[in-house]
Amino acid sequence: MIRFECDYNEGAHERILRRMIETNMEQTSGYGTDAHCDRARSLIRQACENEQADVHFLVGGTQTNTTVIASILRPYQGVIAATSGHIAVHETGAIEATGHKVITVPSEDGKITSDQVKAVYDAHWNDAAPEHCVQPGMVYISQPTENGTMYSKAELQALFDVSQQCGLPFFIDGARLGYALASRNCDTTLADLARLCDVFYIGGTKIGALMGEAVVILNDKLKPDFRYMIKQKGGLLAKGRLLGIQFETLFEDGLYLEISQHAVDMAMLIHDTLAEQGITFLYDSPTNQQFPILPDDLLQDLRNRYSFTFWEKVSDTHSVVRFCTSWATQRENVDALIRDISHALIQIKEPCFN
Repeated sequence: MIRFECDYNEGAHERILRRMIETNMEQTSGYGTDAHCDRARSLIRQACENEQADVHFLVGGTQTNTTVIASILRPYQGVIAATSGHIAVHETGAIEATGHKVITVPSEDGKITSDQVKAVYDAHWNDAAPEHCVQPGMVYISQPTENGTMYSKAELQALFDVSQQCGLPFFIDGARLGYALASRNCDTTLADLARLCDVFYIGGTKIGALMGEAVVILNDKLKPDFRYMIKQKGGLLAKGRLLGIQFETLFEDGLYLEISQHAVDMAMLIHDTLAEQGITFLYDSPTNQQFPILPDDLLQDLRNRYSFTFWEKVSDTHSVVRFCTSWATQRENVDALIRDISHALIQIKEPCFN
């Protein structure tokens, strides 16, 4: 079975595994206070062009989102997000379990706008009795989105501006951030991102690490006591150096962007080749997730050899699926997928969906 259903099917980049073996018998202090974590923090600050940024390492995305959001919100506040946002649909109510509502706004492509944020804020404070409703307390997006789409620098700037205007901390989920930065449509650097939000994180789990996310806090008001929150949420890893070593390796010699670029290149090969054959896509994704609209008959045969994600039905005969590439996706597997889809399209004499 060739797997395209997610971007964490494989283990870790060989350079990370090698470094883990090389440092295995080192004795270090725990809980992220070791030299490897310190160097990883320094490398990330350099990449962000911000020496004052606080950098913390956690194990996974849900843990990171829960810890960051719970650290910011008061008990009566909620977080604004797209209806398709990860915290709204794919975290089993983790945010609500901390006592905070996810305040969702509609989105066709996974993105929210500054106007929507302002509308939610104004609706609350223009209410005759706002204290009876959950108060919007922060803004959440992911870059890229759940649908593989991306925010431009101008869109991020607008969201940051309105968040500051409303006094709402702006948080960017970067579980797949490398794949956004490596996109051919990206006009934003890591340093830009560090100037356009209050806190974000750099995903490692989906991009070459065994596990791990690096939280980068830019807003000084959000920095105090964050380690207390990490500990309380079960995220303060005793062998913290295991996270530091991985990010130390990823941010040496540009490895993070290098392997992210590979995933995007493989995804765009799928996209461009299928598009040339008349296949259309549900979303205009320039990142490692692609959402082609394909005949159901084709998908039945395809499942015998490939693993991928059903997304939604669009007609009685066609469905949207997601093909997800990763830092480790092999070119020959992409070529085989493209070849088999192309052959099946010819067989069923249905080259495109109208």
